[in-house]
Amino acid sequence: MSTLSSQAPRPLPPDIGRRWHTTTFRLLFMYGSIFAVSVMLLLGFMSWVVTGEMERQNDLVMDWQLKYFDAIPRAQLAKTIGHRVERERMHNAYYGLFRADGEPLAGDVTRLPPGMRTDRVGVTLNHTLPVNGTVDVPVVRAMADRRRDGDVMLVARDLTYIIRIRDTILNALLLSSGLCLAAGVAGGLALAMRQMRRVGEIRRVTQLIAQGDLNQRLPVGRRDELDLLSHLVNHMLDEVERLMTEVKGACDGIAHDLRTPLAHVRTLLAHIDENAQDDTTIAWRPMLVRAREETDHLLERFRAMMRISEIGTLKRRGGFAQIRLEALVRDVCELYEPLAESRSIALSVDTAAVQVVHGDRALLFEALSNLLDNALKFTPAGGAVCVSLAQTRDGPQVDVIDNGPGIPVEERHAVMQRFYRGEQTRHIAGSGLGLGIVSAVLRVHDFSASIGSAEPGTRVTVECWPHTLA
Repeated sequence: MSTLSSQAPRPLPPDIGRRWHTTTFRLLFMYGSIFAVSVMLLLGFMSWVVTGEMERQNDLVMDWQLKYFDAIPRAQLAKTIGHRVERERMHNAYYGLFRADGEPLAGDVTRLPPGMRTDRVGVTLNHTLPVNGTVDVPVVRAMADRRRDGDVMLVARDLTYIIRIRDTILNALLLSSGLCLAAGVAGGLALAMRQMRRVGEIRRVTQLIAQGDLNQRLPVGRRDELDLLSHLVNHMLDEVERLMTEVKGACDGIAHDLRTPLAHVRTLLAHIDENAQDDTTIAWRPMLVRAREETDHLLERFRAMMRISEIGTLKRRGGFAQIRLEALVRDVCELYEPLAESRSIALSVDTAAVQVVHGDRALLFEALSNLLDNALKFTPAGGAVCVSLAQTRDGPQVDVIDNGPGIPVEERHAVMQRFYRGEQTRHIAGSGLGLGIVSAVLRVHDFSASIGSAEPGTRVTVECWPHTLA
């Protein structure tokens, strides 16, 4: 089935209220992600720099201590280490003197750590240095040196306190960065929501404009980029409204100016025909009858054009009310039953209970009348026309089905345009504006229509629920 886009305004893009799909929130997410990654990299770099500097400073001190112990004779070394251990109780420094085979000789370090280097290269030992009298093995920076007599001198400095300070600083930086990120995101969200409210208002006004209310204008007054864009759009709308008013005025003027002379011509032709009733020798009487028919045809077209113009300029939903479609469909079918009988066409109606719709009853009656009139006009004698009303998941649906010649797929969109006549129906009298009136009425109600095949014949489906976003 081919849906007719000419029935109602083209829907606006998906709701911009889906905020995570907007540029503002994408930029906010990118900002938050970049900020978080930057903070993590900064903290990692600071930890690396601080740790490296801490180890370097401790290595310098321990290298100086090893040089000091290396200058002390072996006979006095154990006593010197003992005095140093006593003095360093509050300074978290540890010492150990070991034989070449690893047996401890002096100090508070009970044994050499496995794999400990003896070339004055500092290493960090995580809870692996056994210290006499210490329950919790600390994290230390250790350095060992093999003396000339083969003994190994080890010096270690406790890093626990320094690491605690480093971690405290890093945690404080991490917490403060998190607070800054939260404040930045909250501020960004507040600004984004403010902009989204403005965009929502612009969207609401744009929907009204798309539905035909050209008197609406986008809100302005903030003096920013959106305000500049709104000014430009409003200026464009002013020009569009002016041009449409001029075009409509010109068309209405032409229709009005031509309708009056045509009416006069028809009256004169009627008078001539009446005065020539008794004269059977007048050979131009068939031409006179043809002239009257053509004049009536032109007047019918002008009346239809004026009606479409009137419907198009109606204020949206100004006179709408609750409508029971069951009664409306039955009234339309009752009106056309005599016409169907005169053409030997079987007209059937099938209505089900449906929900009420909000609309103009007179306009919907006119639209359904035009659809049924078209179906009867193009259905041959002995054919059948069926009008059905059913409740669907989205709302009421009216189907007008005939078994006439049908409408080719490539013409189904064009038949809703003004003056269009299909190739198979050009011989049938009509103005070509009946479906144009239907299109105008459905556009006012935001309803939609589609044309399909009834195999044989035509099925016109009217979906009686809004097809534009609210």
